[in-house]
Amino acid sequence: MNALRLFFIGGLTSYRALFSWLSPWILVPTFILGPIFQILFFAYVGRAAGAEDDAFFVIGNAVQYAAIPCLFAMGNTISGERQQATLPLLLASPAARIPLFLGRALPVIVNGLVVSVVALFAGAVLLGVHLRPESAVPLTLVVAVSAFACTGLGLTNAALALRVRETAVLPNILFGILLIFAGVNVRLSALPPWMAAVAHWLPLTHGIDAARRVAAGATLGEVRGDLYAEAGLGLLFAAAGLAMLAWFERESRRHATLDVA
Repeated sequence: MNALRLFFIGGLTSYRALFSWLSPWILVPTFILGPIFQILFFAYVGRAAGAEDDAFFVIGNAVQYAAIPCLFAMGNTISGERQQATLPLLLASPAARIPLFLGRALPVIVNGLVVSVVALFAGAVLLGVHLRPESAVPLTLVVAVSAFACTGLGLTNAALALRVRETAVLPNILFGILLIFAGVNVRLSALPPWMAAVAHWLPLTHGIDAARRVAAGATLGEVRGDLYAEAGLGLLFAAAGLAMLAWFERESRRHATLDVA
């Protein structure tokens, strides 16, 4: 019961603290207008270049924009503790580390899911892309798995907050890498072979491909390989993040550098 309380209540409380000094209206340009304008930008570039249809850009950019909360919010759950001088109290507690840190990931996954779903349907309405009603539930599931995988990558970024002073730069770099490598606006077959090989080891690549196939009429059974790959990458990055957190915590205790970056 204590682990469950720590997982759900502790995670929600930590997530709410991310916005403790901000008006809720800041969420509108960040999580609603941002992805919509990114979709419109690449869709019109694609039209001018005659590259792909609007559905290609709507789905790719909507799913990819889950990276904003999954990378930034996940990293800030740890770096925010350092900035508020509560990190020593957090790590001095006897609380189990796995529910402590994984609980902070759950609201982030939900945030990424909501951002992607809103962007997906808003982009479809604005660009006149037809999404079949029966694909709504499968698409939502695919986006949820993609958000989970990206949050695993965000957890590795969060672990670095125990060692570096500022974690805002790396998520920006990771966001750009995902935008270029994950097949968001260019098909993997059109990328150089080495980029396509790297893309298969990044979150969102398999999720974006699965979302496009589901929107085109494929069933969940037909895209289960992509979903398994996406979920597996999420587990891999989450395990790496937890291992890094444990390692950096031990090193910080041993060298008395918990508050030094």
